Amino acid sequence: MSQSKRSVGIDVSKANLDVAVVPENDTWSTANEESSVDELVKRLKALRPRLIVLEATGGLEIPVVAALAAAKLPTVAVNPRQVRDFAKATGTLAKTDAIDALVIARFAEAIRPQVRPIKDQDAQHLSALVARRRQLVDMLTAEKNRLSSASKPVQKNIKEHIAWLEQQLTNINKELKKAVKGSPVWRHKEALLKSSPGVGDVLAISLLAGLPELGTLNRKEVAALVGVAPFNRDSGKFRGKRAIWGGRKDVRDVLYMATLSAVRFNPVIKKFYDRLTDAGKAHKIAMTACMRKLLIILNAMVKSDTPWQPIA
Repeated sequence: MSQSKRSVGIDVSKANLDVAVVPENDTWSTANEESSVDELVKRLKALRPRLIVLEATGGLEIPVVAALAAAKLPTVAVNPRQVRDFAKATGTLAKTDAIDALVIARFAEAIRPQVRPIKDQDAQHLSALVARRRQLVDMLTAEKNRLSSASKPVQKNIKEHIAWLEQQLTNINKELKKAVKGSPVWRHKEALLKSSPGVGDVLAISLLAGLPELGTLNRKEVAALVGVAPFNRDSGKFRGKRAIWGGRKDVRDVLYMATLSAVRFNPVIKKFYDRLTDAGKAHKIAMTACMRKLLIILNAMVKSDTPWQPIA
């Protein structure tokens, strides 16, 4: 069978990789360990598939995706929600690892998600640091919230933990800066992004790590990928409010905080925000629109390799 016919789905767990190939509906399972992944790569190269799809499962998929990409196999990791919705739409209610792999393969065959740039080893390291920084920030927030209502005997322990977390956050920030400065490409992209008012270290690094497609997509694609493109909610005569959905929440959360700053200090974003609120738009709606506009501007800057321009 030619390369243009086969699609492969891989269901990733900590212990196993369940693989399915359509249209043959072949399935098999292998251990999720280095030697088994090497054998899997050889087997899939022999099949010459059109597309291989895995779910983004919080990092478990990264070694497999990296191995497949290194072998120049067309591989993409997708949002698990997309696959779940596809399964519901096709009436697949049963759930086993083999069935999940078949659903992913059929999703690949029907939807054909676009193969995105694969992060190299350094990008994966940067992504891991960004994820750890986010965890530390979340823990700090939780501990500070607990401190206000804690009894005096417990407050000392919480304060000590807060101090330790703050030190860890300082350390991880230093590691992030070191990782970026270690790559000439990232240094250039970081400087390019930070030339825009309102964009600081956190957003620049988060975009480098969590959105490697930046600069390779058009404005609609990048907005949809991050999840700041509003979708219609209409049915018959009913016209619902448009709302954002899906996308990369981690990137979107950081983008929101940066947009709060951009609304104050970036003249283009500030003017856009003021125009929307003057027209009666709610703050939340105006902020979402500003997030989208800032992202589109940054995407265009990277694509054209041009620093911030005050006119947009």
